[in-house]
Amino acid sequence: MNIDESVTAITGAGRGIGLALARKLSSEGGRVVLLDQDADRLTGATRDLPSEQVLGVVVDVRDRIQLDEAVERTVRHFGKLDAWINNAGLARHMPVADYREEDLDLMMDVNLKGAVLGCQAALAVMVPQGHGRIVNVVSTAALRGIPTESFYCATKWALRGFTQALAEEVAPQGIAVSAILPGGVDTAFWDDAVDRQMPVSDFLTPDQVADAILSILRQDDRSVVRELVVRSLADRDFAGG
Repeated sequence: MNIDESVTAITGAGRGIGLALARKLSSEGGRVVLLDQDADRLTGATRDLPSEQVLGVVVDVRDRIQLDEAVERTVRHFGKLDAWINNAGLARHMPVADYREEDLDLMMDVNLKGAVLGCQAALAVMVPQGHGRIVNVVSTAALRGIPTESFYCATKWALRGFTQALAEEVAPQGIAVSAILPGGVDTAFWDDAVDRQMPVSDFLTPDQVADAILSILRQDDRSVVRELVVRSLADRDFAGG
């Protein structure tokens, strides 16, 4: 995909990896749709980006109607949708015995269901146009179990499996689906972590993960990166993300 004049929608784009990616895309001439459920955060995120290249939409990824409306606004505003990045995600860091039912529902709804609904909304445009790229931000938590992250791991293992199956399903229709599995990233994700095994100073930066996503998006129409693992050099044993 040629980044210049491309149109990419990013969930969870108000901060962290999503915002870093939005900045990089816009700096290369791309048009970017920032999706986030926090209106104030979204306003701050879009303030420093070129107004003619950016569209901010308040969206709860758990709501298919809101996602469909965001896609419709994207196409009305920019005329197309080239790439969709399912970046929104969260965790509740605690021993498994302490999870409440609402904690489980929230992680499942945002991390897995939200990504599935996002793919459905994007595919409604991409399939008829015969091309498009979807990148699901998974985690190296989908490669092993991590203490106090058990259900987060479960949602990311599920998202990884969904991504692999979707990639096979829609490839014949010209849609490239990829998973990126970052290790620990220095974002607000870790603010309430109770059992972090590596200092945040050794984590990846959001910019490093954004660069890895860009490398996926830059593939030409005949190639796809199915899965990309990116970790800090200091991240020898740790698999959190």
